[in-house]
Amino acid sequence: MERAEALERLARTRIGRFATSGPDDGPHIVPVTFTVVGTALVHMVDHKPKTTYRLKRILNLEDEARASLLVDHYNEDWETLWWVRVDGLTTVVSSGPEWEIARAALADKYPQYVEAPPDGPAIYLSMDRVTSWESTN
Repeated sequence: MERAEALERLARTRIGRFATSGPDDGPHIVPVTFTVVGTALVHMVDHKPKTTYRLKRILNLEDEARASLLVDHYNEDWETLWWVRVDGLTTVVSSGPEWEIARAALADKYPQYVEAPPDGPAIYLSMDRVTSWESTN
């Protein structure tokens, strides 16, 4: 799949799996809502029940700023399968203009965030490397 098509599918997808790596315990993968902001992907720690905003993914990013986000399409018709993965460096933003931009962009994509906007840190992932695959059957 061409990069432009991969980025289009990425932007359309509603959920991704965000992967970080911890210093002691290996990979950590969580499902996230996300959107494209400029040349980065962004997701935020939202209002859903959590005991802290210092989640494992945030702690991992303090030690290792590289991360990945994977989106995919599964269907019983395996001729329609595809996935897109973005690898890059992250920036965690807790306030200011970039935080406000992330919050607004997520509310544009997800109606649920209009009534209950995220209020935790925003995690920007640069799209340094985009890889993709689709069935060629």
